[in-house]
Amino acid sequence: MGKDSLSGTIPESVFMTFQMTFAIITPALICGAVADRMKFSALLLFLSAWVLVVYAPITHWVWGGGFLSDAGVLDFAGGTVVHINSGIAGLVAALVLGRRHNYGTENMAPHNLVLSVIGASLLWVGWFGFNAGSAVAADGAAGMAMAVTQICTATAALTWMFVEWLVLKKPSVLGIISGAVAGLVAITPASGFVDPMGALFIGIAAGLVCFFASVKLKHMLGYDDSLDVFGIHGVGGIVGAILT
Repeated sequence: MGKDSLSGTIPESVFMTFQMTFAIITPALICGAVADRMKFSALLLFLSAWVLVVYAPITHWVWGGGFLSDAGVLDFAGGTVVHINSGIAGLVAALVLGRRHNYGTENMAPHNLVLSVIGASLLWVGWFGFNAGSAVAADGAAGMAMAVTQICTATAALTWMFVEWLVLKKPSVLGIISGAVAGLVAITPASGFVDPMGALFIGIAAGLVCFFASVKLKHMLGYDDSLDVFGIHGVGGIVGAILT
């Protein structure tokens, strides 16, 4: 690795570090699906192996000129590589490990919604770095990626709120921030390819589909996904990939 530019826009070292953040955040998402059910040492071993055996090959299939890229798969900032990948891995891990103790008999919703809102807000702001940064330049493409990210996220948050209001008879703060994250996930593969109107429709679809995946499908199938990693990241990534 040297100081040579990548495509005449950024140094190779910057691109390497940027991609390293994707490789770090993807396995971290899996942790949310198996919270309270794995020893720390086992988790470290699993995540290290998963990055090498699963994440790295899929990344090269989609972004490295692999067969999925050649087949026409579009993934601007990680809808498939990060979110579908980690969402399905989280679902499988949750199924293998089984449910937490007292699951279904105790209320296991987050007990501090203030911290949840702060965390979602940090995600919302930080997501601009992933999506706009994937343009690998400070140009119009990066600006549009930021704009559609904002539109889709806000739309998904509102959609989740209204659907929850209609189905469960009252909205919730947790639902609104879950919808926002679903919108962030769904716009990730599309952020470099769609216009604001497209982002609006993706946000509506993400809020609607991810709500039913997280609230209804999870209880219907009986699996214990602590932070709805599959319902929000896996399903949201699939929605975004299909609509891109």
